[in-house]
Amino acid sequence: MSVNKEIKKITTNTLQKMKAAGEKISMITAYDFSFAQIFDAAGIDVILVGDSASNVMAGHETTLPITLDQMIYHASSVVRGVNRCLVVVDLPFGSYQGNSKEALNSAIRIMKETGGHSIKLEGGSEVADSVKRIVDTGIPVMGHLGLTPQSIYKFGTYTVRAKEEAEADKLRKDALLLQEAGCYAIVLEKIPAALAAEVSKSLLIPTIGIGAGGACDGQVLVMHDMLGINTEFKPRFLRQYLNAHEQVTGAVQQYIKDVKSSDFPNEKEQY
Repeated sequence: MSVNKEIKKITTNTLQKMKAAGEKISMITAYDFSFAQIFDAAGIDVILVGDSASNVMAGHETTLPITLDQMIYHASSVVRGVNRCLVVVDLPFGSYQGNSKEALNSAIRIMKETGGHSIKLEGGSEVADSVKRIVDTGIPVMGHLGLTPQSIYKFGTYTVRAKEEAEADKLRKDALLLQEAGCYAIVLEKIPAALAAEVSKSLLIPTIGIGAGGACDGQVLVMHDMLGINTEFKPRFLRQYLNAHEQVTGAVQQYIKDVKSSDFPNEKEQY
């Protein structure tokens, strides 16, 4: 089979066309070069360098402790593993909430120092000015509404958001505000499927759901959850595609056994 040298890169414009054509967008998180390479070659549309690195890579309880420097480290590692998919980088907590100038400076650092293609930030009307300011400098912004993990201490819980009419109404308005401010896509996290369907229909830009039902224009999962590396987290919205925890444990235990019994290395495995 001849390999096509021309790699078609996925851009924010591609995602817009996918929504228009009714083609769903696939998105997964990654935090390092090796997994980014695998996901990109497998054909994923978007890689999110999530601030979930705070949980799955660093072992923190929330996403709050991760710093801008740490996000830049993870994102630049991911970018080096990617040939064609779109790379989106989370602005971490504290790097954009102060004011739109701070938000812009953080976004510029990410774009300059990582080679990423876009940034993502959480919130609606509270961040609309920042979104506009960042987009005006030519940096694409993905929004994030619903359950916004950086606000965990405000909510006090990771349960489904926007079940009450007042919160649902704010979410509808925020989605339109973000679109108006220049976002090219919005993540909808853990909200009722009917609300996500309504919002997705009301927008010209694509929505990416996580625990927001099948009517969103795309879906995102955290790689450690989806691959079964992390076994404690089992929300209803998660489909586990692999049991990596069990398989890796088995492989390592076999390796230990082989070393202890002098089975490894054997005659063929030495010089």
